[in-house]
Amino acid sequence: MDSMTGRLPLLKHTLIIAIAFVMLYPVLWMVGSSFKPANQIFTEIWIWPKAWNTSNYTTGWNGVAGNSFSTFLNNSLIVSILAVIGNVFSCSMAAYAFARLNFRFKAICFALMLMTIMLPHHVTLIPQYILFNKLGWVNTFFPLVTPKWLATDAFFIFLTIQFIRGLPRELDEAATIDGCGPIQIYGRIIMPLALPALITTAIFTFLWTWDDFFSQLIYLSDVTKYTVPLGLRMFLDSSSQSDWGPMFAMSVLSLFPCFIIFILCQKYFVEGIATSGIKG
Repeated sequence: MDSMTGRLPLLKHTLIIAIAFVMLYPVLWMVGSSFKPANQIFTEIWIWPKAWNTSNYTTGWNGVAGNSFSTFLNNSLIVSILAVIGNVFSCSMAAYAFARLNFRFKAICFALMLMTIMLPHHVTLIPQYILFNKLGWVNTFFPLVTPKWLATDAFFIFLTIQFIRGLPRELDEAATIDGCGPIQIYGRIIMPLALPALITTAIFTFLWTWDDFFSQLIYLSDVTKYTVPLGLRMFLDSSSQSDWGPMFAMSVLSLFPCFIIFILCQKYFVEGIATSGIKG
């Protein structure tokens, strides 16, 4: 009986490691393929190459059609950072209004906001494109960034609302007695205490914007404005030869910003999700 009890943790850890390997296999295969010659990428099942080749990274970094891959990385960083800043401020302000302030038609506005979560992005794509086209914003970063500054992501608003509702209202009352208005309460009380929810919003916004392909494909046509997803697509050509090795190499590099941000902010990420989920 004691031997069976001692084997259970070993079996559990073995099972967890096996499942983790299955889930990570595509990523590991991509990393290994980034060091393989083109003729070995789809002919060898094993992850690691027999001979390590770093030329894929050099070729991929030189880019396509005279555009270095650093251009695509810089464009993605600009769009993602602006989207993060806009979403954090606009969604937190909207959440503070719904969670703490009283105004006319509050319940109706809140219901309409929640209904937008169930609205597919493709439904609003054509009206938005027509609007941005008339504004002359097509082939610029404005269609990708401006909506983030207008609190259009209802998911993050709802996430922050749930977190703010868990904060004691006595803090607001004490700040009001000290002469603080709604804006000062938002900036001095709510924002610092809601840091886990705000960091969660920032992480999700960065990841979703960084990985977004469809919106960037619709609005960007100039190669110099291409982001990482569009830059990776340029390595594949359906009518001629596709550079799989350089594409895998640049795909590996494009994972680093997301990986680093998640590792550094993992504590706040878990805390923001858990706290927002249990407080109503």
